[in-house]
Amino acid sequence: MPIDSADLLERFLRYVRIDTRSDPHSPTQPSTPCQWDLLNLLEKELKEIGAADVQLLPAGYVLATIPATSKKTGVPTIAWFAHVDTAPNLPGAAKPIVHRAYDGRPIVLPDDPKQTLTVETTPHLRNCIGHDLITASGATLLGSDDKSGVAIVMNAARHLLALPEIPHGPIRLCFNPDEEIGRGVHKLDLAQVGAVAAYTLDSELPGQVDFETFSADAAVLEIQGVASHPGWAKGVMVNAARIAGRFLAALPRELAPETTSGRGGFIHPLECVASAEKATVRMILRDFELAGLAAQHAVLKTIVAELQAEEPRAKLELTIKEQYRNMRYWLESDMRAVEFAREAITRAGLKPFSDSIRGGTDGSVLTARGLPAPNLFAGMHQVHSEREWVSLQDMAKAAETLLHLAQVWEEKS
Repeated sequence: MPIDSADLLERFLRYVRIDTRSDPHSPTQPSTPCQWDLLNLLEKELKEIGAADVQLLPAGYVLATIPATSKKTGVPTIAWFAHVDTAPNLPGAAKPIVHRAYDGRPIVLPDDPKQTLTVETTPHLRNCIGHDLITASGATLLGSDDKSGVAIVMNAARHLLALPEIPHGPIRLCFNPDEEIGRGVHKLDLAQVGAVAAYTLDSELPGQVDFETFSADAAVLEIQGVASHPGWAKGVMVNAARIAGRFLAALPRELAPETTSGRGGFIHPLECVASAEKATVRMILRDFELAGLAAQHAVLKTIVAELQAEEPRAKLELTIKEQYRNMRYWLESDMRAVEFAREAITRAGLKPFSDSIRGGTDGSVLTARGLPAPNLFAGMHQVHSEREWVSLQDMAKAAETLLHLAQVWEEKS
């Protein structure tokens, strides 16, 4: 099932040049105005390729339909999802570089020569010798998380719309903002999607289909100190910044992301903003099991209680909120969406495998809300760093997988 790789590459290069960083401090959705630039472009392109029911909703969701071509009745509707935003930690308007027929030598990124990719230090790169690789220039994210997914979905949609002889049921497309800050699909009306299963294109290695993610909470510690002129502070001042420092020092080293791997969860302080009068510490909590999350809650509450007892004149307030839950809790009771994905991957000539994601996807939230949504590979590597890269051939295999997936659902309906 040949994929138009030229179209796939052109789309990807077009999308990654658009800065779409999300902002966790923004109250709006999308959280940044720049995300509208890509959302508006996708709405336009979907109309150009002949998609039906194209909508751009006020909350930043682009929805569209690939109409059914099957002669069967009752073929279920499935959906393909990809998020348009990129991580907030680095600039997102990439200057993409295409490395044709990669020969295995080190790739030095020109805007920062310290950023280098080698087969010795970069997972999967050795498997991509001969591939066409895309990187950024070394000063920004590439944005393949998740513009790889966006380009793959658009390419596969264009393929099916151009070839109505391929039998499939209705397919809904959804491009959403703000996945990177954990707010991607919370406001999406699933009745407007109207699917029995969905797939997010937001994983890494060829053949990967994920059905287990971290469960996630966010925690915020607010510390109110006691202000005083420093010249007359003895016995009066309570320094909130110092309390914040003691809190951070008390977090268990064995629960840090830099010391955990595999199925180990973590407490990760993302941000500390502090003055003598007031401090705020923002954290994320991750574990595959709810019992692990509960244990992390207990750790934080114990540390806060001890600090409060030591500094009774200060006010310490800890707030913990749910972000998403391990999709395995729902998918393991009905693995049909996963099994169909494995069949599609096999038909694409790859060996399917599953891994436990040390992160989350929009599929975690969709699944918990009642729309089963395993996560499929989109080929991105070393995401959230200047060394982010992707193989065009791997992206093409992901697009081919989507085409087979549409047919598997039609055949087994």
